[in-house]
Amino acid sequence: MSLARTIMIQGTSSHVGKSVLTAALCRIFRQAGLRVAPFKAQNMALNSYVTAGGGEIGRAQALQAEAAGVDVTVDMNPILIKPSRDMEAQVVVLGRPAANLQAGEYGRRFARTEGWRAVTGALGRLRAEYDVVVIEGAGSPAEVNLKEGDIVNMRVAREADAPVLLVADIDRGGALAALVGTLQLLEEDERERVKGLILNKFRGDIELLKPAISFLENYTGKPVLGVIPHIDGLGLDEEDSVSLTEALPQKDYARGQVEPVEDGARDRVDVAVIRLPRISNFTDFDPLARMPGARVRYVAGPEDLGKPDLVIIPGTKNTIEDLEFLRQTGLAAAIAGYAAQGLPVIGICGGYQMLGVEISDPHGMESDQGCVEGLGLLPVSTTFEPEKTTRRVRARVAGRGPFFEGMEGGQVAGYEIHMGRTQAAEGFYPAFRVESGGQAQTGGADGTGGVEAAGANGYPDGCVNTGGNVFGTYLHGLFDNDAFRWNLINRLRERKGLPPLEKAANLDLRAAREEAFERLAGIVRQSLRMDLLFRIAGIEESSEKG
Repeated sequence: MSLARTIMIQGTSSHVGKSVLTAALCRIFRQAGLRVAPFKAQNMALNSYVTAGGGEIGRAQALQAEAAGVDVTVDMNPILIKPSRDMEAQVVVLGRPAANLQAGEYGRRFARTEGWRAVTGALGRLRAEYDVVVIEGAGSPAEVNLKEGDIVNMRVAREADAPVLLVADIDRGGALAALVGTLQLLEEDERERVKGLILNKFRGDIELLKPAISFLENYTGKPVLGVIPHIDGLGLDEEDSVSLTEALPQKDYARGQVEPVEDGARDRVDVAVIRLPRISNFTDFDPLARMPGARVRYVAGPEDLGKPDLVIIPGTKNTIEDLEFLRQTGLAAAIAGYAAQGLPVIGICGGYQMLGVEISDPHGMESDQGCVEGLGLLPVSTTFEPEKTTRRVRARVAGRGPFFEGMEGGQVAGYEIHMGRTQAAEGFYPAFRVESGGQAQTGGADGTGGVEAAGANGYPDGCVNTGGNVFGTYLHGLFDNDAFRWNLINRLRERKGLPPLEKAANLDLRAAREEAFERLAGIVRQSLRMDLLFRIAGIEESSEKG
């Protein structure tokens, strides 16, 4: 049995564009008629995704699988590290929580034993099934203090016998020094494995860069495959919250720009997402930001809140500590006052838990405080338990009030990722009723757990307050549903005295993502020496059909 060809993208640092470039290569190889899969051995991110089988992986690999046109599996990201407290993280292995570990403990005990076995097993299964595996590294391969416990960069390249393309972000400056310095810090065999250099996120006249390219090739002996321009408004999911810092005060995909907050949003719905310190799955709100009738901005203090048309409290990896952040900053009081005026507030996952009466943590999963008061805007109480639920679901709209008007009984799809179980008071109105969930992957930090059915009769999800202006839900991906998103924006526009958006103005999210993948692949094709890239990957040039 022949194994898949491999090629690996490594970077001089984090956030140089490895994830997006990996997605581009997945689409390019797919265009060439090849079955291609992405792979990242170890991912540290709070932006995660639930596979059809109920496993949790990094969202970047789900995006890359979408670009490749293949089903998402846990083998594409066998280890996901989700920071929860300072120096502590939940370690998810093959889609299930395996342990809560301190940083040093992970490197000394886990990574080189159980972790490496999971990595090699997953990589072997992918190589047996696909024609090409595009591998993404993490951070930099030249972090000498982390090299002994490396299971994501050069050790993976050796295991996969993968040629490496080294990427630097030229937009931040120092790209030449970063490339040269990274190569100098590699071992001789690792340096030999690097087959090409890429300069990413370039702005300006390429002619001015040619002397730098000549220098790099002469000094390092490595070919420069090309220079990829800075790509604005692509609209694909970001891997981590670094992108939020760069995008503040707001994303405005619909207008292809970022506007200052003081310009207001008189002709659009103004959506304020609370920028929690441990925000997770913030890509939930990208579909809203892409709507022509809306603007999304991230706020970290009451002084930035203003009077938006909607406040959203997003998911978080540590609900209790981020709830304390709301109180310390004054955001808790501001949100409560906002809701008391009858203005709209939504909580997603951890944000939903915060909206309740109390949060109990008897096992110390997130905090040593035991039980804390919530914001008291919904009649629900949450208890954290060692088991974690991850499942993809389909549900019907069950809520009442302005959020749901016009969508009664409508179907939505989403996914759940949460440790807590939330109990609502009798007589409450749920936001949704889950009808099917396939399978739920449940696992404890000690590795126990299994797979359970979502329930033949379904179950209620979320809660709506009596005034109908506040609701919470565990459903991530809610705004990916075109009809629900369009209806929500129009209800908010109506409250603001704006005309409704026509159906034609609604974003077809799937079509928009396909267009983005094609655009990305086209730009990368034009920017790189594709004949050399295919030779480095060990693929005959005649295989390329694009």
